[in-house]
Amino acid sequence: MTLAPTPPPTVAWRTPFENDPAGNTTATYAECLTYYQKLAAAYPNQLHLAAAGLTDAGLPLHEVVLSADGDADPASTRQKNRRILFIQNGIHPGEPEGIDASMMLARDLMQQKSLHKLLAGVTVVIVPVYNIDGMLNRNGTTRVNQNGPVAYGFRGNARHLDLNRDYIKQESRNARSFAQLFQKWQPDVFVETHTSNGADYQYTMTLIATQHSKLAPALGTYLQGQLLPALYKGMEQKKWPMVPYVNFEGQTPESGLRAFLETPRYSTGYAALFNTIGFMPETHMLKAFAPRVHSTYDFLKTVLETVGQQSAALAAARATAAVDMAAQTAFPLTWALDESQHVTVQFRGYKGRTKPSEVSGQPRLYYDRTAPFTRPVAYFNTFKPTSTARRPTAYIIPKAWAEVVDRLRGNGATLEPLTRAVTVPVETYYFEDFKTTPKPFEGHYVHSQVQLRTVTETVTYHEGDFVVYLTGGAPIRYLVETLEPQATDSFFAWGFFDSVLQQKEHYSDYVFEDLAADLLRRDPALRQRLEKLKQDNPAFAANGEAQLEWVYLNSAHHEPGHNRYPVGRWLGTGRVGG
Repeated sequence: MTLAPTPPPTVAWRTPFENDPAGNTTATYAECLTYYQKLAAAYPNQLHLAAAGLTDAGLPLHEVVLSADGDADPASTRQKNRRILFIQNGIHPGEPEGIDASMMLARDLMQQKSLHKLLAGVTVVIVPVYNIDGMLNRNGTTRVNQNGPVAYGFRGNARHLDLNRDYIKQESRNARSFAQLFQKWQPDVFVETHTSNGADYQYTMTLIATQHSKLAPALGTYLQGQLLPALYKGMEQKKWPMVPYVNFEGQTPESGLRAFLETPRYSTGYAALFNTIGFMPETHMLKAFAPRVHSTYDFLKTVLETVGQQSAALAAARATAAVDMAAQTAFPLTWALDESQHVTVQFRGYKGRTKPSEVSGQPRLYYDRTAPFTRPVAYFNTFKPTSTARRPTAYIIPKAWAEVVDRLRGNGATLEPLTRAVTVPVETYYFEDFKTTPKPFEGHYVHSQVQLRTVTETVTYHEGDFVVYLTGGAPIRYLVETLEPQATDSFFAWGFFDSVLQQKEHYSDYVFEDLAADLLRRDPALRQRLEKLKQDNPAFAANGEAQLEWVYLNSAHHEPGHNRYPVGRWLGTGRVGG
């Protein structure tokens, strides 16, 4: 259903965007916060504004809670059977449409009687600006591909971090404050507003939705069968036809659109770990700022309308997902696009052509806006798991790994400290191989393609070490995808355990030569393995240093903690040490 257009606001309530006749101005941070403070003062019975943790800029995040009766408590909101829509803006402050659109939407929800009913069954939580640090770093040049506004914020935060790669490692105070706010509300639907980069095409709005293959089956089915069709239809009715985010591997989009795999480092990938459906609306960078803001406004309103209309179905899907996850025994950890499956979408694009570059003289791509087209394009939107892990009863984490412990706690996990030393059998991983990025990515040399050797060992854990059980209301999928080292965005992948990859003791070869010879004399099986390796690998057979190192690594002299993942997988029943 399309609501009647709302009348324009009075002068006193216009935003900086609306006050610019050219529609090419976005609010500064001070203007944005002042505007919400003004709304909170004028509508205290429906709008609640509060600080919600610090950012790296030294300034607090804010939460704006919009409800029909002023209820800003998540528990009572749930008791009233209201869905929770969480909107976050300004993660990349150079992509500011959501900042301005949310200011306008919050005002209209307060002032326009025709919109009041939208809050009857849905509470809206808005983070006005997430990357406050970047918004304060205002300029008009860094978004070189973007058509306005005149001035805007910078993508990186005060630590030069891209916060949309920080949802798991949570190095920024922004991310840690967000996690507390997200866990507080546990929203049904999460929206984070963005602007695209990439090809030219006719659409003002494109959309990344949580990858349905990664969601619990009940949620994935609901998303694909009910929620997404309603959002696309609603935006079409509002004269903003949408298409999935234009991500492709060929020269132009006609080569086929490929769904974006939002692993947990991204906002929507993080949200999916907690059975929250996520959306990332991406307005088109080459469209003027005004239509980008208005399309974002209409998208947010369409989501609000649809969540209210589908409240029962959304609640049922999340409830089923929670029950199913509690019983799930194996969890996918890595994914690959399924090239054998696709659907067809009608794509409204521009003809891609080439012409000589005025810089290099070489052929360069351009999109010919005098040659628009609409044609069917393949859309590959299914991913398949490429590795899985069995769910343990619990993980045991030595207290020394405080950074990991802090992040687990900040994301809803309950960690129980051992009250005494216990010796228990656990599954232990040893790192056999992995790949590491040659250059730092977001401050880390990220690991991937992890190969493990699993050993069942009897390990002594000490008083104060932590046990986290994967039962009851635990954030099971979050725990699995952060603590299983082969997962794409595990804590191991982000370098939290790198110190175990380095040997702390070694040998002097002239000393160990005699010891190694004695070991081989006393252990014929070890000698046989060495000779077999030499026979199978001529390069190894010709390398005396490599052979000596092999003997060392296969002897009792090799330190047990080297390449040993310190987090134990406990598969028992009851309580550890019970």
